[in-house]
Amino acid sequence: MLARMFNRNNNIKYLLSLVPGKQRLGTYRFLPIFFCIGGVMEWIMINVRIGRETFYDVYRRKRSEREYMQKIADGVIVVEEPAAK
Repeated sequence: MLARMFNRNNNIKYLLSLVPGKQRLGTYRFLPIFFCIGGVMEWIMINVRIGRETFYDVYRRKRSEREYMQKIADGVIVVEEPAAK
């Protein structure tokens, strides 16, 4: 069990050593990789539709619903109940 853990640790160290720039940049050499990953995630959230909505469609709708409920709670908007028939 312990030998497998050390072997896995060595594999990770080897993979990390393959990224260039260790002497000049140190751990900051990974920043461009994560920057690109973040950009791809943002693009997916804006452009990829799941069903009929993107992530930002859902975000805008939920924010609008929260603002509406807050206005009702503050008394700015009065909601009238429909008349009973």
